[in-house]
Amino acid sequence: MRWFVMLPPAPRPCASCPYRTDAPSGVWSEEDYAKLPPYDEPTWAQPLKPFLCHQHDHGNDRARVCGGWAGCHDGNHLMALRIAVATGELSVETVDAIRAYVSPVPLFASGAQAAVHGMREILNPGPEARRAIGKIDSARTNLA
Repeated sequence: MRWFVMLPPAPRPCASCPYRTDAPSGVWSEEDYAKLPPYDEPTWAQPLKPFLCHQHDHGNDRARVCGGWAGCHDGNHLMALRIAVATGELSVETVDAIRAYVSPVPLFASGAQAAVHGMREILNPGPEARRAIGKIDSARTNLA
């Protein structure tokens, strides 16, 4: 995998962002939803990698930090930001933008709440979720 520098979050979380309260349930895999609650843990127990936006393939020039993740979690307490700036995956300016990020749309108060919502219809996604899945599938090249 080639080295890349992640971009800051988009101005608003994507319509299918798992952190958005208005995102359809069941869009992402069980594994993807399981990644959300660990960022609620104390800093020392959190994942070491930033949560990236699902709209782009990871590792490409458009890969960016998830706006929902940036808006839901307090960047001052995210271990992933500390590690990413130390390794050069995120610039100091990008980390500052993540810490200052305020979502213009409502987000769940925690990764755990977002995961519960997302998993609710995972076995039987509704029409809105199926449309979102189709859009994502056509935009991403690294989905199995």
